Amino acid sequence: MSRNWGVTITWLGHASVLYTDASGRSVVVDPWIEGNPSSPPAAKAMKRVDAIFITHGHGDHFGDVMPLAKRHGADIVCNYEISVYLAGKGIEKVHGMNKGGTIEAGGVKGTMVHAIHSSSIEEGGTQHYAGEPCGFVFEFEGGTRVYHAGDTGIFGDMKLIGELYRPAVAVLPIGDLYTMGVFEAAAAARMIGAKAIVPIHHGTFPALTGTPAALRDALRDAPGIEVVALKPGDSAS
Repeated sequence: MSRNWGVTITWLGHASVLYTDASGRSVVVDPWIEGNPSSPPAAKAMKRVDAIFITHGHGDHFGDVMPLAKRHGADIVCNYEISVYLAGKGIEKVHGMNKGGTIEAGGVKGTMVHAIHSSSIEEGGTQHYAGEPCGFVFEFEGGTRVYHAGDTGIFGDMKLIGELYRPAVAVLPIGDLYTMGVFEAAAAARMIGAKAIVPIHHGTFPALTGTPAALRDALRDAPGIEVVALKPGDSAS
């Protein structure tokens, strides 16, 4: 089913998402493929990656950043602290930025916005500070905007993000425990005002108990909001 978003959104399992525009340019957010129990064949078969956007440093979002960057020569967009870490590893085409800024990479404009979470990079059994977590508002060719929230709890300025950028789609975590659960995600969806919600960060492990069906039920009094439930490897556009 086509919703005329002007961008194809493919869920690569857990919190990894592939965005492909009408020109075939591909942007990946938070790639975690190797070791991801929900990673589908589509994640391993990506033939083109123009840019990688990173919301924070945890391994389930950061694990395949360096292999993908080396394989595809992709631009990497992340917070300043992670950019310094990657540059120190010899990774090129790294673009550090901070919340409120906008950058163009891989044919998409990405604005870094707030998220409530933590961020660290594990190396040698030690956790290293990796700056603050974030989300992104993407603007694709043709003007479609997508709010990719990253790992976050609910916060009041989601309403401001909705008012400023008016995204057509919001990609929200729903798993609970480490992020918003269904109850909070439903409230977030109402604040953001997007007509479509794509749930992520659920089902990978038993502890992530939120489900798209439960989110749809929680939004039954908001018929103008569609919950687009994808299975790992599925796409919507």
